[in-house]
Amino acid sequence: MLNEGDKAPAFTTRDTNGKTISSSQFKGKRFVLYFYPRDDTPGCTIEACSFRDHFKEFKKRKIEILGVSMDNETSHQKFSKRFQLPFPLLVDEHGEIAQAYGAYGEKKFLGRTFQGVKRMTFIIDKKGRIAKIYWKVKTFNHAQEVMEFAQTLQ
Repeated sequence: MLNEGDKAPAFTTRDTNGKTISSSQFKGKRFVLYFYPRDDTPGCTIEACSFRDHFKEFKKRKIEILGVSMDNETSHQKFSKRFQLPFPLLVDEHGEIAQAYGAYGEKKFLGRTFQGVKRMTFIIDKKGRIAKIYWKVKTFNHAQEVMEFAQTLQ
């Protein structure tokens, strides 16, 4: 299990448009890595649109946003286009990134227990360390909460 202050696990994958994205590209930058269960579902849509609505404020503060789910490129493209998401969604079809960050595991929904991506957010600082982990995310005000913390980082 990761803790605040730990080095963020490295990753390389594809984004919404098939472009290779690697954590090494963000060296010296602050970024938000938010994990969500599925494209185009109610809670995930609220969360993504919240980040979209605050995107200009994040950019102004030089904070990158990356969404991660186990959906494929095609699903990400449709979701991104439908809701005009201005940031990349990362493809994690086998859950390797989610597992590395501890965002994959047992979940309960409607009385059913299963394995899947947990709704979690990590703020990574310029040194590649985890500055903040949000274990329990409330989708409605999450982007605002993340921005308030992230802007305090140097």
